[in-house]
Amino acid sequence: MKKILGVILATILIMAVLWYSFLYFASYSDGYRSGELIKFSSKGYLVKTWEGEISQGISGAQIFSFSVMDSEPEVIEKLQEYQGKYVKLKYEEKFGTFFFWGDTKYFITEATLENSPHFNK
Repeated sequence: MKKILGVILATILIMAVLWYSFLYFASYSDGYRSGELIKFSSKGYLVKTWEGEISQGISGAQIFSFSVMDSEPEVIEKLQEYQGKYVKLKYEEKFGTFFFWGDTKYFITEATLENSPHFNK
């Protein structure tokens, strides 16, 4: 009986580790999005996550929501600096997420400042 319980618990533990590893290392897609950075904040009660939005159109109808992992401090600093400016974001889309990673499946890995195609400054 103890042997069967041990095998069941070990199987559950191995499956959980494999699922976590799959979500962490595998990406569904990756690419770039550009737009005006309209929101970037740290939110949450027990676990703070970095969440943001860019507007991809003049009307503001096309909003791209994203998350940034805590393991990307340079990206977090850049996005805090770029608030309200036109940015180009490199992202990875994951198959899923955990509550301590972020609210979305889109995780930003790089942020650069761009010239706005809508306004000449």
